Amino acid sequence: MGEATATARELFRAAYENRYTWDENFPGYRAELTIRQGEETFSGQVLVGADLSVDVTGIDDEKVRESAYNQMRDIVTHRKRANFEQSHGKNEFSLGNTDSNGAVEILVSGDAMGSNYKVRDRQICQVSRVMGPMAFTINTADSLDTGAGYISTRYSAVFRNAKTDELKGKSDFDEAYARVGDYYLPVQQVVNSIDKGGQKTATEFAFSNLRLLEAAAV
Repeated sequence: MGEATATARELFRAAYENRYTWDENFPGYRAELTIRQGEETFSGQVLVGADLSVDVTGIDDEKVRESAYNQMRDIVTHRKRANFEQSHGKNEFSLGNTDSNGAVEILVSGDAMGSNYKVRDRQICQVSRVMGPMAFTINTADSLDTGAGYISTRYSAVFRNAKTDELKGKSDFDEAYARVGDYYLPVQQVVNSIDKGGQKTATEFAFSNLRLLEAAAV
């Protein structure tokens, strides 16, 4: 392993391990959920288990409930603690270019998803990935420093056809978090999306009355 490879691995590892995640004592939580999209408002409840399972109830509209479930899965997935060696141990890392903002490109080989990253200030500020026919790039514009790792709070995702590079859609995300007990939980996520036809959609997920679950007695 050459010096550059080791540097690329260490740079990425430091940023990867600096992400804020819920620890093994995370008990799960409940919250009230209000979804606003255009003129429509939907209300329901969210339950996130200690095992990071997600349950959305109280929303009759199946499509809206499924959308809320998928959104919660995405939020929870980013808080899941993962071991660097298990996730990336087999991958090879190399340094790419450094952009004008000081972000260093980290090129990854051996990753089935074909991912590349940019890292700045011990944070992953860009993820580029190809998944089958779809290529996407996520750029982080702002983050929250919890003192125990960072949470991306403002980021954008651009989706393209992997073969033709044709734009398939773009979404901008704005998130807010609050500390409840020992954990940071999401209190708001606003998603502004535009599809390839130029159709714009704005959706707000607002979480209130956040309550950690009682840890099960062992």
